[in-house]
Amino acid sequence: MLDQNLKNQVAEYFKLLEKEVLISVDLDDSENSKDLKKFLDDLRGLSDKIKIEEGDLKFKPSFSLSSDSASGITFAGIPLGHEFESFILAILQVGGRPPKIDQKIRERIMAIDEEMNFETIVSLSCHNCPEVVQALNIMAVLNPKISHTMVDGSAFTDYVEDLGILAVPTTYAKGEVFNSGKISLEEILNKIKKEEVDLKLEERPLYDCLVIGGGPSGATAAIYAARKGIRTALVAKEFGGQVKETLGIENITGIEYTEGPKYMEDVKAHLDKYKVEVIEGLSVTGIENGEEIKILTDKGNLFAKTLVIATGAKWRLIGVPGEIEFRNKGVAYCTHCDGPLFKGKKVTVIGGGNSGVEAAIDLASLAREVLVLEFLPELKADKVLQDKLREFKNVKIVTNAETEALSGEKVLEKISYKDRLSGQVIEEDTDGCFIQVGLVPMTEWLDHVKKNPRGEIIVNEFGATNLEGIYGAGDCTNSAFKQIVIAEGSGATAALGAYNYLMTKGNWSFY
Repeated sequence: MLDQNLKNQVAEYFKLLEKEVLISVDLDDSENSKDLKKFLDDLRGLSDKIKIEEGDLKFKPSFSLSSDSASGITFAGIPLGHEFESFILAILQVGGRPPKIDQKIRERIMAIDEEMNFETIVSLSCHNCPEVVQALNIMAVLNPKISHTMVDGSAFTDYVEDLGILAVPTTYAKGEVFNSGKISLEEILNKIKKEEVDLKLEERPLYDCLVIGGGPSGATAAIYAARKGIRTALVAKEFGGQVKETLGIENITGIEYTEGPKYMEDVKAHLDKYKVEVIEGLSVTGIENGEEIKILTDKGNLFAKTLVIATGAKWRLIGVPGEIEFRNKGVAYCTHCDGPLFKGKKVTVIGGGNSGVEAAIDLASLAREVLVLEFLPELKADKVLQDKLREFKNVKIVTNAETEALSGEKVLEKISYKDRLSGQVIEEDTDGCFIQVGLVPMTEWLDHVKKNPRGEIIVNEFGATNLEGIYGAGDCTNSAFKQIVIAEGSGATAALGAYNYLMTKGNWSFY
């Protein structure tokens, strides 16, 4: 199950165990149980602190982790793929290694005084699921009233279908949906008991450069500004941006392969080496330009001499009936996350660009049938991708197709599209629909900054907008191409433009 290289790595991790960890396993005669047994057999000999015994658990196959001071974590299925890290962290934490979290967060977890049993349905290929699994595992380790079970949806398809789950991660508590989608540890705690955090914005200084956005362009802008020695802050609802939704990244110079969440962790670690105030949990609602730039947020106001807007982009909606109603009920945007839930089913992909064709390729190896709908007369994807897609016999490509509606009872069941040449409306059965029609800039909150018809901020060669002291960077601007390296370059350009503006004005305050 585990190759020797991985065994060696795990053995090194297990050296960090401070106490014995008991693995209680419940198996049946299924192939999944046989695979889980192999997985645990591989682990058995890697540390004398790992003990395995038979258990009696809700799911078969599954196993739970416990020690003399911690319990409450169960894995239903084999935690491989993106959940392997969740498993390693869980076993280390049960084995006495304290979770790396803020002390205030720790106190909030330990203060929960009600029994809470969580279940999270995941896909092992989902890059958003581990954050949820790891957060709830931490809570289970620290508070004996809390338990958490990770359920691999592909290993328990009947269970998932009975629940009507068509998107991951989905977390249940007390027999009801607690949350659908990615959620942080702090957000989980706020859902249990809301605790307002005073960011003390009124006490914040006048910044030389303030960056709005926590993606690659915003982070790069903040680094470049801070390297110039000027007072810099970065504001974001959540650090990471759209890149955290990206699985495989293979086009960043010098990095052969990485994944979005890991890449943004590295970016954050780089950012943390500089004097940048990172303020998360804020939503910027507007700006007012004057002698000082006033940044309006949902929790108060901030002030800056220059501003870099790097808010990025979000999934574009197609705007047809049923799109919103059936989101997470058959309508999805990420094949890596939700694709495994549609194994053996018929699915539709809307969009014939690179992202759409890549999604169709991913789904073709899982689904019974894949329908690809493209609005234009031809697919727009690179030829190499189109050639690969056409190798699959279970793929049907329809061009000149205008999506009309998505419909069903409780979940998505049908899609209707119009043949743009004949005008005929065609209705087809579908179990899922993956919408891949590109991104739209997150600039709807800007009133006075000049934008093009697509909503992109218009910037010049220095990253400057039409408003004095205000700059734009990344996917929210009119850059010709939307790529990570281009976004980072534009972030650097905008920060240097802002710095030169300060130098010209003679209006800066070095640390």
